[in-house]
Amino acid sequence: MRERGRISLMAVLCELCWDAHAAEIAGQEGATDTPRPEPDPDDVTAYEPPRCPHCQVEVRPYPTNYDRWVHLATRDHPAKDVPPRYRWRLVPIRAHHAYVPVDVVAVRVGGIEPLPGELVRPAHRAVCLSPDAVDEVEQEQASGQ
Repeated sequence: MRERGRISLMAVLCELCWDAHAAEIAGQEGATDTPRPEPDPDDVTAYEPPRCPHCQVEVRPYPTNYDRWVHLATRDHPAKDVPPRYRWRLVPIRAHHAYVPVDVVAVRVGGIEPLPGELVRPAHRAVCLSPDAVDEVEQEQASGQ
């Protein structure tokens, strides 16, 4: 057993329990996307950021605290414009005794609601132009009011 996650956790779990717990959280939070591709150091072709397969808009894959990945929009939006289910924050990870961030982790906003004008990073699904995503977000907004 060892401590899991990218930032400190409150529990130490075995590999099997960790995978089950992380998969459950990922399903609830919608963090079921593929990791960002690791570029080959010998490849000299231009690197293109990933795009949504449904609307072809650029997405940003970020790791979550529980070792899963989520595609987020490329810019922040006011919390009032993003349904609660799709609100995320980016938390910088610093090396031990360092001031410079070495990575960024996506953490879903929960618990305390942000102020309406506070900026959050929406999941790409909230801003995706595909008809299925638009319908899903409209239903979330209607049920939240």
